[in-house]
Amino acid sequence: MARIKLGEVSKPSNYGFDPENLSIEQRLASGFILLDKPQGPTSHQIASWVRDLLGLERLGHGGTLDPFATGVLPLMAGKSMKLTKGILKTDKTYIAVLKFAQDTSLDSLNEVISKLSGRIYNVPPEISAVKVQVRTRKIYDFELIESTTTQAIVKIACEAGTYIRTIARDMGLLLGYKVELKELRRENSGRFKLSDCVTLQQIADAVWLWKECDNSTALEKIIHPTEKLLLDKPYIVVKDSAASALCHGAPLLRPGLIEVSDRLSSGLEVAAFTSKNEVVGIVKMSKSFTEISSETTGEIGKPVMILMEQDRYPPQWNK
Repeated sequence: MARIKLGEVSKPSNYGFDPENLSIEQRLASGFILLDKPQGPTSHQIASWVRDLLGLERLGHGGTLDPFATGVLPLMAGKSMKLTKGILKTDKTYIAVLKFAQDTSLDSLNEVISKLSGRIYNVPPEISAVKVQVRTRKIYDFELIESTTTQAIVKIACEAGTYIRTIARDMGLLLGYKVELKELRRENSGRFKLSDCVTLQQIADAVWLWKECDNSTALEKIIHPTEKLLLDKPYIVVKDSAASALCHGAPLLRPGLIEVSDRLSSGLEVAAFTSKNEVVGIVKMSKSFTEISSETTGEIGKPVMILMEQDRYPPQWNK
């Protein structure tokens, strides 16, 4: 996807800053942690423990994992919590251990896996907090990693909101006997992997170093800037003056645009960044790339979510 420059920054600004150089206080006001959730506590309990460790009023989580499940669990602080819904919509990958009530042949297992690949019905289990209703989810890849006659290890890449417990139940219905989900580990949540995650102990150690030893280095590596949550989203680059205007609720005007994708379409929601790679917020475009590239004035989009504080860039218009 090509990106086209449509304007230039008039001069280097003394305002704003590189998101990678945020202080701990700034990261806590709008940042996120990638946790390798342990087995036992609920996702809500985990978020509460980390919230108290960091001394925050609120800390959200993106993508609930059952108490027995482990793996990638994003924890969002401050303004990054506005992006929770987007995190919930990202594709997931799981490793699951399944136990069969009867001896199962490899051929039978492969046949069932084939039937549960692609677009399938996936009704939430009764124990979930989601309203039980008929719905479909896409299974992108259902891979048998290892198996015996009584159990199997599988890898499932799927659309957000897929219940692996339901897949195990449906395997049992197809085989004619119970299939139990014994272990579950989330390998990926969108672009974030287990290799990106830290443990609860690592968070606790980093907080201790910060509070007791005035050493924030470890915690700075653990709390990521909000901008990393938007790396996969279509984006535009705007001038500092446009960033300030957007933060005050004004529409995005054509002169405020620096860079845009040639695939931009009307109605598309994009992440608006400054030339210093700071995210301003989410803007819904009202013009396509073709229209924008042929115009020099006029409104081209409106903010639907603001993630930057209003005073980071001073107003450059007459109030």
